[in-house]
Amino acid sequence: METIQSIIDIYLFHNDENGYSVLKLEDGTIAVGALPFLNEGEAIELTGEWGTHPKYGEQFKFNAFKILQPTTSKGIISYLSSGLIKGIGPTYAAKIVRKFGNRTFDIFDTEIDRLLEIEGIGNKKLELIKESWKSQKGVKDVMVFLQEHGITTALAIKIYKTYGNKTIDIINENPYRLTFDIWGVGFKSADKIGKSFGITDHDPIRIKAGIIYILNEATSNGHTYLPSSDLIQKCLDILDFDLAHNDPILEELESENQIIVDKDNLYIPNLYFAERYIEKKLNSLLESPQNFTKEKLSKIRIEQTKFSEEQVNAIKNSVEEKLLVLTGGPGTGKTTTLKGIIDIYTSLGKKIMLAAPTGRAAKRMSELCGLESKTIHRLLEYNPMTQEFNHGEDDPLETDLLIIDETSMIDTVLMYYLLKAVCLKTTLVLVGDSDQLPSVGAGNVLIDILQSGKIPVVKLTKIFRQAEESQIIVAAHEINKGKIPTIINSKSSDLFFIEEENHLNIPQKIYDLCSERLPKAYDIDPFTDLQILAPMYKGECGVDNLNSLFQNNLNNNPVLLSRGNRTFKFNDKVMQLTNNYDKEVFNGDQGFVRSVNNEAQTMIIEFNERPVKYDFSDLDEITLAYAITVHKSQGSEYPFVIMPITTAHFIMLQRNLLYTGITRASEMLILIGSRRALALAVQNDRVKMRYTSLFKG
Repeated sequence: METIQSIIDIYLFHNDENGYSVLKLEDGTIAVGALPFLNEGEAIELTGEWGTHPKYGEQFKFNAFKILQPTTSKGIISYLSSGLIKGIGPTYAAKIVRKFGNRTFDIFDTEIDRLLEIEGIGNKKLELIKESWKSQKGVKDVMVFLQEHGITTALAIKIYKTYGNKTIDIINENPYRLTFDIWGVGFKSADKIGKSFGITDHDPIRIKAGIIYILNEATSNGHTYLPSSDLIQKCLDILDFDLAHNDPILEELESENQIIVDKDNLYIPNLYFAERYIEKKLNSLLESPQNFTKEKLSKIRIEQTKFSEEQVNAIKNSVEEKLLVLTGGPGTGKTTTLKGIIDIYTSLGKKIMLAAPTGRAAKRMSELCGLESKTIHRLLEYNPMTQEFNHGEDDPLETDLLIIDETSMIDTVLMYYLLKAVCLKTTLVLVGDSDQLPSVGAGNVLIDILQSGKIPVVKLTKIFRQAEESQIIVAAHEINKGKIPTIINSKSSDLFFIEEENHLNIPQKIYDLCSERLPKAYDIDPFTDLQILAPMYKGECGVDNLNSLFQNNLNNNPVLLSRGNRTFKFNDKVMQLTNNYDKEVFNGDQGFVRSVNNEAQTMIIEFNERPVKYDFSDLDEITLAYAITVHKSQGSEYPFVIMPITTAHFIMLQRNLLYTGITRASEMLILIGSRRALALAVQNDRVKMRYTSLFKG
């Protein structure tokens, strides 16, 4: 073993998942090993041995490292201007080193206020530098500590933001806390750390954390609980632990209020109580008297010629009952029905509120109904200070009528918070298409409500003449009935099928459509008017490959930021992957990259004309969105949609997924792939079962 010291010149390769790096040092040495993504100019000490690669020549293969402070003026300037310290770029770094020389780091540690002696650094910039210097020192200690245990740099920064200077102590005490406290840390990563601290396979700390992890993983697959038999099997598979039905660990978890056991089913408590509250609140609404007297009801006139019999029933229900579910496929007149309901409540001088789960769905609802519509999160007014919604039981929504669109997207937790804010004087109308994919989050709320038989439901089935002119709508209904749609490619159609049996050729054909054919033929902007929907992330026709193809070839703007294997360009189309209440940006929201500030280490992403600032450490919440999965498209509508459909995506060829993808297009849909794959998807009506207990007790 040998130890060398040098300064990082440049990373030639870095894998952000496992830290594997190839870097060129200042003296020309090529070093290979696991390392956090550091900055150019950082001084490091590496321990390892020399070797020769058959293709790349002599390399230093290291298995341990230390981060050192640089000592030369050049090294200090490079270090300070690397982007590690917010507020300091190359110009200020050079000024600081010119002033303080080799004492620069001592000044930062003990007399940082002396930076005010540097021309251009005022109190505001000084505070930014102070905060960043303090943070980066803590982050660096944590980063090195976690890197030794297999945690990536980006996650190290998130962990430090959550725990601060207590990070190492907290992890030493119970590394499994990471799984529950930090978005992006899985059980395997925490388990790896735990085992490095000597935690054994059957240690109660590990088993308890593993059980909670398994239940949380079940929620990510849509379940609100797991039967004990499923949990026992998963404990064997994941934890290599034989969990008996009466194992005292379950009793301990229940006594600690970490789980709830009911009828041999195991729940995370918040989901159990959410389902029970939803049942209670909906029953209370059903039992509440309507606001209108018989005299007022007798004066309500519905123009029968404007509506179908089904629509008239829905409108009548909305004034006779406190709760109504309105469902139906595309082209069946849900919007017309809602307008009829809104007109009656408006004529009676009643207050009306509209909302939907996503920004796109809310915007579309507003345009169609002529009233302001908000996302449910904004309607309930999330308060970052209290980390709660402002509207709830103590401060309910003051409205006579509340209409919620795209209810199939609403998961159990969001429905719980919504209903907490609904007072009993309000009439609630839930609108949705039960044949769409279920919510991304846990639960199957709309389906469970429909199947309960307890809630008034009006299902619209008649397809109106204008809708019948759309081949997209006709095909959607045919697919829903299990029929393979007849697609005739004609100039007057809004639905096209491009046959391509070889899935390897599909990405280039999609690119040609987006970059040339469609923009020229229809004068559209491929960034804003067009969306590619794919069933899966992996594979030639998957989301990941298509995003790479489009970023590299369609977006010719300059690169603003490169971190590890990820690159962001100006005007890149991106999507949020998780709810971020502080930023008011939610899972599935799409935006565009507008600028990067390397000194402040921030990126500006514009969502619906609203600029949102992201720290570099938060960028794991963002992904490219030229192509997205059908699941992520729920609640959205795009003028032009292109959807590859190939047997390479065999496991995802499902009727409700195809139906959901098709109904995302408002003006044109292009399917590209094989007729066999289309037939397989139509014929596969097996819906993945979810364990839920709403109205099933």
